[in-house]
Amino acid sequence: MTLEALLKANNCSMYRLAKDTGLSYSIINDLCSGKSKMSNCTVGVAYKIAQRLHVSLDELVADYFHPVPAADFELFKSNICHQVKDMGDLDFVIAALQEDRIRALYEQKRYPEALYLLAMVDYLSVQCGLPLCTQYADIRRQKLSAPLYPAGVNLTAALLHDETVRERCRQNAIPEFKRFNIMESDVRNVV
Repeated sequence: MTLEALLKANNCSMYRLAKDTGLSYSIINDLCSGKSKMSNCTVGVAYKIAQRLHVSLDELVADYFHPVPAADFELFKSNICHQVKDMGDLDFVIAALQEDRIRALYEQKRYPEALYLLAMVDYLSVQCGLPLCTQYADIRRQKLSAPLYPAGVNLTAALLHDETVRERCRQNAIPEFKRFNIMESDVRNVV
């Protein structure tokens, strides 16, 4: 939700927001007018605005850091991780291979999803001591052109203006995912 929409939803003016947060009116005005970007704010500024508008920091900056395709991919990843948890490693691998979901996603040109699912199948196969399925050898030779980080890592790096956040993520990435330029370090921690 944009800052303007949040102000409207909270029946709050830019002046009131500035006064209640202790921020200058020019900062608020620049953010609302687009002269400044929320992505360039310090964590302190964003936190004060989020507190006053009764939203989480994630909600405040979501529109600025999570375009719809990234949000869709995050939902896809979450669904896959929950399926693994619910089905168990071996049953998930069997189902994914029998349904040929990897090939279907790849043919739909949904490359991040196809590569993520293949990475998950490969990772779980290694964990279960299974050989890798050879029917995806052609897809295994592919790689995303740019590193794909979890949304939380991108958000933290942007808010803190600190690229070491991404570097730590890259160092801790699971090899089966990193091979495809997907920086995923935790696929088991789902609730």
